[in-house]
Amino acid sequence: MSKISLKSSHIYLESQLVNAIFGNIHFAYVTYIEEQKKILITPVSSQWFVKMFKPTQFLLKSRNLKGDRTLAVREIFIDNNLDTTDRELQYEVIEKTKLIKVSVYKG
Repeated sequence: MSKISLKSSHIYLESQLVNAIFGNIHFAYVTYIEEQKKILITPVSSQWFVKMFKPTQFLLKSRNLKGDRTLAVREIFIDNNLDTTDRELQYEVIEKTKLIKVSVYKG
């Protein structure tokens, strides 16, 4: 299973996960759901996501030749007073809807 980690307020997504969820799409919709303490990430092609949430669009930045990518989510962490400590993050992937649910609650 791929890892998702937080480093310097960037969510790092390993290439295996990026390829499975995003394919050739280089932008993601991201939103924070306070009740669930989760950040939701999906490709910009997911129109249902825009209707359900008010997401912010982020660039999936290339990090290395393997295809790992990052999302600069500092503003989400600051706006929601989340812990920005570098760490691995627990997550769940819903392949049918190409959704990644990342748990950001530490405790």
